Amino acid sequence: MMGKLIVVKVGTSSLTKSDGTLDLNTMHELTSQIAEAVKRGYQIILVTSGAIASGIAELGIKPNPNDIVFKQACAAVGQGILMAHYRELFKQHNLKIAQILLTKEDLANRISYVHTCNVLDKLLSLGVVPIINENDVTSVDEIMPIMKGYKVNFSDNDILSVLIANAVQADMVVILSNIDGLYDANPSKKKGARVIPIVEKITPELKEIAEGKSALGRGGMKTKLEAAEIAMQSGIPLIIANSRRRNVLIDILEGKQVGTYFKPYGKMSSIERWIAYGAGAKGQIKVNEGAKQAILKGASLLAAGIESISGQFKIGDVVSIVGSDDKEFARGIVNYSSEEINLIKGLKTTQIKKVLGYIRRKEVVVRKLMHIIGEVN
Repeated sequence: MMGKLIVVKVGTSSLTKSDGTLDLNTMHELTSQIAEAVKRGYQIILVTSGAIASGIAELGIKPNPNDIVFKQACAAVGQGILMAHYRELFKQHNLKIAQILLTKEDLANRISYVHTCNVLDKLLSLGVVPIINENDVTSVDEIMPIMKGYKVNFSDNDILSVLIANAVQADMVVILSNIDGLYDANPSKKKGARVIPIVEKITPELKEIAEGKSALGRGGMKTKLEAAEIAMQSGIPLIIANSRRRNVLIDILEGKQVGTYFKPYGKMSSIERWIAYGAGAKGQIKVNEGAKQAILKGASLLAAGIESISGQFKIGDVVSIVGSDDKEFARGIVNYSSEEINLIKGLKTTQIKKVLGYIRRKEVVVRKLMHIIGEVN
């Protein structure tokens, strides 16, 4: 795998001691392995958690679990501490770092998404190690989902690491946690539970096994499975392994059997990856059964098949496409705004010009700029 791009995600539980303070010995081991990987010709992007936990430990105040603003304040305090340690540790290996804080909007907006990719590519070409974290100070979407069930682009750094991998077309994602991998049963409830070495498909049974969250972090095996499923469908291999296993990252890069390997089976273009997982749906288009079946067979969406819309969106936004049952079956980039579609819905292509005075495209959503939910290319 010489010269390949690897996204490494490390969780809060892997970076902190039981009291929430940063475990500098573990961080030293991690950065040393990343430095060795860079020395061998790999490019590494590090997605790190730990800012909130670092801030809590620094302030010495136990937060109310529902106090979002206090957690954001802890992130503001802790992020600087976290990065200061990373800078000093990587400096020992003559490596420079860059801090990148992201919100879901940075990946949902196509222009911001492309700029993020360009900056990451430039940093890597300069030999810099990009270190990415969610910007908890300005975004509450990563904190709130665990309390209110919100569904956002990424609700955990596990998902973020895969979305970044999609963006930069990485060759592998390595999620380092405080567990050895995915078990065939909950190890805290069943004695003798074993790590599954290879997963080729995320089944309902596997999802049932994945439960629970870490004490200091926000994610658990559930979000790791969600991340793995996105990676597998996108054609990117993903490995979950124990961060405290000696030489874990180097062993993985050398092809040794470590943790659980999630085998990719899909293949998407970069634009489809963004439509499917990076972009946020700005609105919804409801289509009739004929249009749904035509799309599923490979056709584009025409105005004639549209029954109704909801939300406000512009040309170039990604929208959710639902059938008569209101279930999403596709997402795509629209060629018309919500106001325009409201005027032309149900019309034949030849009638559009009479209503709008122009025809921008005969297709409301072009098939090649559409992702079918559940479809693997």
